[in-house]
Order: sequence, then structure tokens, then C-alpha cells
Amino acid sequence: MKKLIVALLSVAMVLSLAACSKKTETSGSDLDYVKQKGKLVVGITDFAPMDYKEDSEEWIGFDADMAKAFAASIGVDVEFVEINWDNKVPELDGKNIDCTWNGMTLTDEVTSAMDCSNAYCRNSQIVIVKADKAEEYNSTDSIKELSFAVEAGSAGEEMAKENGYTYNSVEQQSNALMEVAAGTSDAAIIDSLMAYAMVGEGTDYADLTYTVELNSEEYGVGFRKGSDLVQALNDFFKTSYEDGSLLECAQKYGIENSIIAQ
Repeated sequence: MKKLIVALLSVAMVLSLAACSKKTETSGSDLDYVKQKGKLVVGITDFAPMDYKEDSEEWIGFDADMAKAFAASIGVDVEFVEINWDNKVPELDGKNIDCTWNGMTLTDEVTSAMDCSNAYCRNSQIVIVKADKAEEYNSTDSIKELSFAVEAGSAGEEMAKENGYTYNSVEQQSNALMEVAAGTSDAAIIDSLMAYAMVGEGTDYADLTYTVELNSEEYGVGFRKGSDLVQALNDFFKTSYEDGSLLECAQKYGIENSIIAQ
């Protein structure tokens, strides 16, 4: 009988040690994971002035530059990956990316699906129409019957749903602008920061303009649930705000008036 008890206790101990060993192997922080592989993979879309390219193949913009600086602060490289914005949560959970850093609006849907940084930038959803239609479509009542182009999974799409607008979902906000320019949609709903940079005189969309502001919102960076990268980024934002580098970067891209104090 004693031999049987000893044998059972031995088996239990082996199983317990195996469980502990498995837990040790699978546990570990996101910060450690990123440091171990030597790079922070950032999910983005083409969205000036936050993440975009000009003459070279290098990603630039306020978010891109800050992501590079954050990666350097934790001792790793940065890699930018263009994603379908509607799939940002599966991309995060599947570890195809480590964060979504692309002028992401902190909606209830977003904050329930991922852990997010402190808000760092103010924004709004704004209506884009052809410039010669601006006087006709300058109020919420006047735009009700228009057909809109919106980015799938974006705050613009949420505004279209919320207001009961007829809309067509496209892959990126830049595609929504193309829809309006081509006349295949009457209007678009995009981020105001993008509108200020890409629409109007001196831009590629000189024949478009912005009219109705539909809401006000804030941007944050998204990580996997439970990620300790959130606190690391919040600390980085605070330090960068205090030493002036965050505002200096914002001034470079003309968004300094939208920055939230950290």
C-alpha cells in the first residue's frame, strides 16, 4: 500500500513539474517577446500624415517616426506591415503584428478587443465632397441622402452605420478619396487629420474639400490583451512629451495642435 501511495505521489509530482515547465515556456511578457526577436512589428495602412511613403520606400509620418523612436528606446528594430484594417484584431492575436499604430480611434469596440495606450492625439470624422458641391452639402441634414465611401473597420464606417448612411466599404481611406474624385461615391468620411493633409489646394485632391465634422475622438495604439508593451509605450510617450521630442515630431507633420498632453 505504501509503495502504491509513493508511486502515485511520484506521478503527481512529475505531472506538476511538467505543468510548471509548460507554463514557464508559454508565459512571458510581450516586451520580452519583442526584445527576443529583435523587432517591433507595427500594423499600419497608408494614411498621411501618420503613416505614408513619399519618394523612397521608407515609411514616414508622425506615427511611423514615433514607432521608430519607441522601438529604439526598447532596443529593437521596427518593421511596418500594411494590413487590412478590418482584420487588425486577428492580426494582433495571431502575432503577425505586435501593435496597431495608425491613427487608431479609441472606440468601445477597439478598447474591448485590445489593450490600448493612453490617447495621444485628437481627431474627428469629417465629410469629403467635391469642392463645387461644398455649399450644397454643408450640414448634417444636407448629406443624409448621399452615398459614402468609407474604410472598412474604421471610425468612418462606424459613423456611417450610426447615422444610417448609404455607404460602400473600401480597403483604405485613400481609396475613399479616390471614389469621390472619380464620382463613384458622392462623399467620403475620413479622419480630419488626413483630410487636412491630403485634400484641397496644393494637394493631389485639389478638387475636393471637407465640410461637415461628424464627431470628435482620440487616437491610441493597440496591443494584445494583457500586453506589458502598453505601459512601456505610455512611459515613452510621457518622456517624449516632457523632453519636447513628441511635439517636435508633431510640428514636422503639422499636427501639433492635435497633440494631447501626456
